[in-house]
Amino acid sequence: MVGSLKSKRQTTAVRILVVDDEPDIVNIIQCHLESCKCEVITAANGAEGLEKAAKEKPDLILLDINMPTMNGLQMLERLKKNQDLKDIPVIMSTVICEPQDIALASSYGIADYITKPFELAELAGKITKVLNV
Repeated sequence: MVGSLKSKRQTTAVRILVVDDEPDIVNIIQCHLESCKCEVITAANGAEGLEKAAKEKPDLILLDINMPTMNGLQMLERLKKNQDLKDIPVIMSTVICEPQDIALASSYGIADYITKPFELAELAGKITKVLNV
């Protein structure tokens, strides 16, 4: 398990945007990351996620693929086209691990990929690796 994660940009906690339409999953991830001293921002779909990414400028985005309104791949495409947001690392997550989804997400330069269900320690390890903290 990760201890306290600190942002490279400053001495504040790492800011992670969790974009997922399943409230139970968001709550579990949020509780775990907050116990690791991360600041967690949440969004229920890609449209809300884009808005919060622009406003909050997180250090990392954990992005579900299957969501209503705007799915994770659509959000990722728009995120990577935005000059202010394109460098935010993204870890994609999904229940269905389809090769074409992984290939498409990888073509946009995702930092990593995790399939649900996952262990919180696995998620923390991926976050630590991506942020190099």
